Amino acid sequence: MSEQPKAKPSTNFLLLRRVFQFASPYKNKFYWSLFLAVFLAVISPIRPWLIQITITKGLQAGTQYWFLKGAGPVIIGITIIQLSLLIIETICRFIFTFFTASLGQSVVKDMRVATYKKVISLNLSQFDKTPIGTLTTRTINDIESINDIFSDGLIPIIADLLSIIAVLAYMFFISWKLTLICLAPFPVLIIATYYFKESVNKSFIQVRNAVAQLNAFVQEHITGMGIVQAFAAEKREFAKFNNINKVHRNANIKSIFAYSDFFSGGRIGISLISRLIGLVGS
Repeated sequence: MSEQPKAKPSTNFLLLRRVFQFASPYKNKFYWSLFLAVFLAVISPIRPWLIQITITKGLQAGTQYWFLKGAGPVIIGITIIQLSLLIIETICRFIFTFFTASLGQSVVKDMRVATYKKVISLNLSQFDKTPIGTLTTRTINDIESINDIFSDGLIPIIADLLSIIAVLAYMFFISWKLTLICLAPFPVLIIATYYFKESVNKSFIQVRNAVAQLNAFVQEHITGMGIVQAFAAEKREFAKFNNINKVHRNANIKSIFAYSDFFSGGRIGISLISRLIGLVGS
């Protein structure tokens, strides 16, 4: 446990499978989350389709005051359906978020118990080689990050992918030519996402290592503050803490920069490509 984790070039599916083994006692929440993900994906194209019908009915009325004509009852009915769907989608989204977050916290609780059992069974030599603050970080902070797999990771990604597939299917049904034009910037986005993944993976490892070093230093020096003061080493140890804190700050800044660079650059790139496609088409 004293070794620093290293970034890997590809996803470790075996490790992901081990994480999901901790979710087996909570199968009901997991299956309900998947069901709600599919349900939300199915109903996601319905409201835009109803908006299309609303506009079409309004234009077909042939007058500025179309709501006073025959289209009025249809528009009112569609509006009621829209509001009903919005309420249903909001409730389902709330339940979906609750289930995924609850599932993540339940898995984190079980993993933290298993990790602590492992820590108290280690040989005493392990505690001599590994700072207590590092073991604390691995038991609390690092395991807490696994919650993101369920609350913001795999299950929400599945839900978003299903929604994208449903919307794309409807777009192709309406106009496959226009859909292909809209998807033109997609390859650029895939390439940018790949480099973003590599950058974020490295920065995440650096942040976790920096947190472990910071916790280890603070825990050891607060525990041994009497020795530090006895040898009048306050300034020297403060300088060490300042350097470790700077490393932690720089690691977080690099992580923030990776996110900022991806989202801002990706939006600008997609906007420019879309604009060029529009100029070519015109």
